[in-house]
Amino acid sequence: MTTANTAAPTTYFNLHTQGIGYLNRVREVPVRRGQPFMACDIAALHGASDDVEYTRFDCKVAGGEAERLIREHLEDVRAERKVLIAFRIGDLWVDAFTYEKGERKGQPGASLKGRLIFIEWIKVNGQLTYKAPARQDASSAELPSEAAEEHAPNPSRSADQSQDQSTQPA
Repeated sequence: MTTANTAAPTTYFNLHTQGIGYLNRVREVPVRRGQPFMACDIAALHGASDDVEYTRFDCKVAGGEAERLIREHLEDVRAERKVLIAFRIGDLWVDAFTYEKGERKGQPGASLKGRLIFIEWIKVNGQLTYKAPARQDASSAELPSEAAEEHAPNPSRSADQSQDQSTQPA
């Protein structure tokens, strides 16, 4: 007698960060066991256009198309040309560390890390060099409705109402 495993497929919730920023520090990271991977920093722009602020993201380049585009523009970054990209980062997390040298030696620091998963366009010294083709499918950011409803808070229902309903016969 055999039993079939009929578990429902796992549903994931994606948290993406998107914006525009300057591409910096493109590098290939060697791994002791496994394949090396591409990484880069993105100095993302935010704030008022006349008083721009930057937030730095340290990204692992994920996906074939993003990696191909980063490799194509590696020499532009090394030549210190201004490489501006419209990007999407997934799996954002904070890496806490302690400075080991310099003015801040011994002080705690933090780095925002994530996976560079999509590049919408690239400009080098103000000239558009790449634009992603228009997407024809529905937004990938949409959640399956049942999974979203399952995790959605219900602010219109108070704790007293919930308790009253649980004690009443059906």
